[in-house]
Amino acid sequence: MTIVDTPERRQLRELTRAFVTGEVLPHLADWERAGEVPRELHATAAKVGLLGVGFPERVGGSGGDLLDSIVVTEEIIRSGGSSGLVAALFTHGIAVPHIVASGDEDLIDRYARPALAGTAIGALAITEPDGGSDVASIRTHAHRDGDHYVVNGAKTYITSGIRADFVTTAVCTSPPGMGGLSLLVIDKGLPGFTVGRPLEKLGWHCSDTAELSFVDVRVPVANRIGAEDTGFLTIMQHFATERLSLATQAYAIAQRCVELAVRWCRDRSTFGRPLASRQLVRHRLAEMHTRAEAARAYVHEVAERVARPLQLGASAAAPRSRAVAGEPVVTEVAMAKNVAVAACADVVDAALQLHGGYGYLRDAEVERHYRDARVLGIGGGTTEVMNEIIAKGMGL
Repeated sequence: MTIVDTPERRQLRELTRAFVTGEVLPHLADWERAGEVPRELHATAAKVGLLGVGFPERVGGSGGDLLDSIVVTEEIIRSGGSSGLVAALFTHGIAVPHIVASGDEDLIDRYARPALAGTAIGALAITEPDGGSDVASIRTHAHRDGDHYVVNGAKTYITSGIRADFVTTAVCTSPPGMGGLSLLVIDKGLPGFTVGRPLEKLGWHCSDTAELSFVDVRVPVANRIGAEDTGFLTIMQHFATERLSLATQAYAIAQRCVELAVRWCRDRSTFGRPLASRQLVRHRLAEMHTRAEAARAYVHEVAERVARPLQLGASAAAPRSRAVAGEPVVTEVAMAKNVAVAACADVVDAALQLHGGYGYLRDAEVERHYRDARVLGIGGGTTEVMNEIIAKGMGL
């Protein structure tokens, strides 16, 4: 038994597997083609207690911590779901934490609780058309006008941007730079807030993605998260958990692809013998399994360090604050993401190759994982940005 393999978390895995088997797998191919998951899936996930995992009960969550969230993410993919499904269904995981950590009861009641109940969908808008990982270069501007901010600018690559009811948005409230950023919750439907057409992507087909435009959008000052000009630190504090979620998706895809490849190589025969009977194939499968398991073990180790303050009774924001303040943790999170993403890329490529022509077809699950895996080295900070963080942690 390990820290992510306790009796309680085994039950959580069983619950997740039952949800995926009953509510997801019969429809996932249709959702992939439709380009989105239905809104009612959020409510269904909330009713069984999955949507709020990792969020305190006092704000409408189901309780648990980062490690419980990792268990859910891992099991969704291991059960035959997809990382695109994780992105679409759990988009509140990047839209709501800033609100919860602020302690603002009004914002929690208006946005966090509905999102965790599955009755509202939130999105996080940071990336802009001319800038991604460089958060400090954000240009979307919000100037104060009485009890409102007037917002002008644009965002792109926004996960769940089409379906979102509200968007946690990074804006400049002072001259551009780290010290001038704030977070505003902007409701869809406000005059001047335009959602562009759905963006077509290589993978994550069931996760809708959009461009957002703001032209003189009036947002109440009451919708600001925290104090003015403190948005940069708030954003950075939540990057650790987002990156660990992506790392989890990466190693889980790798594990799932190993399972699919082993099954295929046992069943598929060439020249009168099963593929798995050939030493070359067996050794390749052994290498794939080793990489996937090693990545999983390292991500779990780092996640435990990030989550430890929660287990000691600290606030929900504590592990994120610690991940920012403590350079070793922020460095290890970056390493964990890169290790898992690299393992995933190698394993999913080998798995598709072992499937041969069938692996190239849209009906093959391994084909979907091959497409979905590519974004994991881009989202939440690119592999190159992670390497820069690691280099700084080395004192370079």
